[in-house]
Amino acid sequence: MVTDRYGHALHEGTREGAAHLDRAVEALLFFSPELVPAVEDLLASDPDAPVGQALAAYLGVLGTEPADAAAARERFEEFTARVDRTALPPRERLHTAAAGALLSGDLHRASRILEETSLAYPRDALALFVGHQLDFLTGDAVRLRDRVGGALSAWDLDDPHRGAVLGMYAFGLEESGHYAEAAEAGAAAVERNARDVWAIHAVAHAHEMRGRFADGIAWFDARTADWSADTFLTVHNWWHYALFALEAGDTDTALRVYDTTLHHERSQGLAMELLDGAALLWRFRLDGNGCATDLTARWQGLADAWAARMDPPFYAFNDVHAVMAYAGADRLAEAERLVADRRAWLARTAPGTVTNRAMTAEIGLPVCEALIAHARGDHAAVVDHLWPLRRRLHEFGGSHAQRDAVQKTLLDAALNSGRLDLARALLSERTALRPASTYNWLTHARLADAEGDPARAAAARLRAQELGWSVGVPV
Repeated sequence: MVTDRYGHALHEGTREGAAHLDRAVEALLFFSPELVPAVEDLLASDPDAPVGQALAAYLGVLGTEPADAAAARERFEEFTARVDRTALPPRERLHTAAAGALLSGDLHRASRILEETSLAYPRDALALFVGHQLDFLTGDAVRLRDRVGGALSAWDLDDPHRGAVLGMYAFGLEESGHYAEAAEAGAAAVERNARDVWAIHAVAHAHEMRGRFADGIAWFDARTADWSADTFLTVHNWWHYALFALEAGDTDTALRVYDTTLHHERSQGLAMELLDGAALLWRFRLDGNGCATDLTARWQGLADAWAARMDPPFYAFNDVHAVMAYAGADRLAEAERLVADRRAWLARTAPGTVTNRAMTAEIGLPVCEALIAHARGDHAAVVDHLWPLRRRLHEFGGSHAQRDAVQKTLLDAALNSGRLDLARALLSERTALRPASTYNWLTHARLADAEGDPARAAAARLRAQELGWSVGVPV
């Protein structure tokens, strides 16, 4: 019987296909572009191998690209039409069921099936990785941590892929609030494999959530060659670098990252990259760090890229960032068309059919409407939309760092609408978690100004200045 590198038997597998599967899973764990040719070779070698077909199906959805998902669904349906799924061995049956659920749009069911798979086969790296990513896409921080933590003891200390599992665990620890432990686990993973970009990314998150932008810059700068190019996470890690630079007041570096990496004329227009671009420019809009550069052309180019996609309803988190781009570009008619299209989709789609329906109805559309209201200067409406949702934003996916753009929008609107009680509470929450954040102290100054306390405002600005430092690397 042919097995994978972890010792799992492969139904309908050949030795050649097993080698391609091992190659593909390793590339997946470390976000290597080698993943694409490895999966192509796997499907060519073993077209009827269920795990290989499931892997291809997972990839069709995880990138949140509707066209890729449609192509993956068609290919998977052709496979299942020629296979008796009831005759498959248990592990293959679980992967096939998870892939089918995911392609049908039921992310939560796919997640549960993969959790069942990990319970039975804790060394199934594919099930562990895909389940981990689904926890991220659905904003389930506890499962993001515990799914991996529950399998970690099955990975020997000398296993070459234990580091990748540690890197996943580090991200789960960070998203569930264990920042010191996350940084420690992520650093241990990077020590095992310097190019473990998911672990590098997890440590960056741990610094971000504590407002330690100097540590974040130093972490990235110490290993630039390992993360800054030729991975599927390159653009996103540069986004994190730009956030640290922006927090430090180094708007030139943040904009240089945007222009050279996040969005430029050679960008492919992928949703995951466009949302990073929108999230960075929106922070420029909110942060008040004194950017003297006119961002109009950047906003327009980004809005053009979102408009060219013509996405159907697929993932509400992406929709919010498309609206963010339209609002930043002052193209509110396009933002409103997207909202109207999603409302029409909700009207013709039964509840409980796809995960994205609840994400859109309960979180995505109210956030979109808040962003449009912010662009119009209707800050009271922003507060009305976002205040009731501020502790539920995780329900439409993403990380705390990504969703912070929405939290900052609420804080900005509370200040601008005169809801100083709300602003005071929100700012107190932020400062308790990130006492070294220059953004927080600059916003304290805004609040003090609004409350007519110039001395306290001056002290807050001085504190922000003391925390600021100069960063900059060639990009």
